Amino acid sequence: MHQLPTVTEKIKIRMSELGPIWGLNVANNVREMVELFSEILEKSPRENLESFHEISYGPDERHVLDIFKPVNAVNAPVLVFVHGGAFVDGSKDRSKEIYSNALRCFNRFGYVGINLEYRLAPTHKYPSGTDDIESSLNWITSHIQAYGGDPRRIFLMSHSAGAAHTCDYLYNPKRNSAAKNSILGHIIVSGRVRIEMRNDNPNAKKVEAYYGNNPEIHDSCSAVNTIGTEFVETMIAIAEFENPLIDIHCIELAHKISQIKNKSPRITWLEGHNHTSIISSLDTSDTRLSDSILSFMNKRLNA
Repeated sequence: MHQLPTVTEKIKIRMSELGPIWGLNVANNVREMVELFSEILEKSPRENLESFHEISYGPDERHVLDIFKPVNAVNAPVLVFVHGGAFVDGSKDRSKEIYSNALRCFNRFGYVGINLEYRLAPTHKYPSGTDDIESSLNWITSHIQAYGGDPRRIFLMSHSAGAAHTCDYLYNPKRNSAAKNSILGHIIVSGRVRIEMRNDNPNAKKVEAYYGNNPEIHDSCSAVNTIGTEFVETMIAIAEFENPLIDIHCIELAHKISQIKNKSPRITWLEGHNHTSIISSLDTSDTRLSDSILSFMNKRLNA
């Protein structure tokens, strides 16, 4: 395997500086991390990998996805990635390198990767994001075999607000979808799994733009409340320095899963990382997150 780009001392120093004050200016800190990691991810090797872009899975202009795959993939397991952006922002292409890095990372281990786009608030309210997850997975299970993927072996991975959509799709008992039967595992990275508008949530207004301001609706849409007794195997990863409340709510979900299953789910806590670097580090020399995700997926494939 070709050498992955190194996380430079410049990036490590900046991560350590921003970590303790991450929540004071999330937007600027996210932007800086994206710029720093994009610079090194440009050096990521691409041999024997190919990609297909802006493939439509529905009628809206944001109903598109990108496919990343090993050149000779045949019946390979599939990883679908859903980006964040606090419900009103965000894109599958946060930069030229992010979030495609998340898919290329696992291409190297034989997975076909899909980078998913979905509609945003305030134009599109709840449950449009969940609807888009369902529509895309219906498309994927019908078409991914033509790209070398196995429609019966799919993993769903989400970051930040993207997790609110994947959780609602997978855990909400009101959501019936045949494509769920193809999902072997759910990977939540720094996910928004409780919907709330607390004063210490810097994205409270963005939550309101998608869900409205009714606390009862928020509770009924929160993964920590909707998850029942039967659900796909889930792993949760969080950074040491998260957007305010993200880590707290992720641990709350892990506790809920532990109560239901009488066993802890896989939890990965990454020292030194922040809400953005945790996902941006995929396909770099910092393999802590990718190692944990790969172990989780391979165990599910062999179960």
